[in-house]
Amino acid sequence: VREALHHAAWGLDHDIEISWIGSESLERDGGLAQLADIDGILVPGGFGYRGIEGKLEAARFAREHRIPYFGLCLGMQVMCIEFARNVLGLQEANSTEFNPKTPHPIISLMPDQQGVEDMGGTMRLGLYPCVFPATDSHAASAYAPATQISERHRHRWEFYNRYRDDFRAAGMVFSGLSPDSRLVEICELSPALHPWMLGTQFHPEFRSRPNRPHPLFTAFLDAAIGYQEAGG
Repeated sequence: VREALHHAAWGLDHDIEISWIGSESLERDGGLAQLADIDGILVPGGFGYRGIEGKLEAARFAREHRIPYFGLCLGMQVMCIEFARNVLGLQEANSTEFNPKTPHPIISLMPDQQGVEDMGGTMRLGLYPCVFPATDSHAASAYAPATQISERHRHRWEFYNRYRDDFRAAGMVFSGLSPDSRLVEICELSPALHPWMLGTQFHPEFRSRPNRPHPLFTAFLDAAIGYQEAGG
């Protein structure tokens, strides 16, 4: 992730200063003050409940203060859980990874993983295709002129489709889907809600190179530069 950010900065002819913030520290009183001078917030992938509430606070801070936000895998899932809790009003929304008994499983175990006890080799792992339902999204603009791309995955939990309509009605855009439309690959907030808040189920950092920055990292940093130049 660090190198992908540097690749994008070089491509934009800008320097970048990365502040690594432990998400658990955001759960403490006054912890969000660490985000006050940040021009872009990226929540990377990961597993386990430790620090999740801090990551949710980071996503909420980014959304409410209109700071560019980029969520990678777990970072996308956190973005969706925060949206469900604080925009849709589903206060107990969660991922079944963290709370198997949540009444609102916004993020749920993939159907083909139900009942699997031996986790070895059972992930959605490797390259999978993604298409863009509309051309006016941040995702489609970043990848243009490509209309279908392939990105690398490493996860077991997915956005639960039962909630798609509710999310759309509240301003969430599902801007990248599997070709059969069954799986959410990219989601972002509509421009009416936020200038640039986007999450991917996949790991774009895996495909970034010094001479070929990943387009989503470039778009994220471009939004962060715009936020900084506008005075935050």
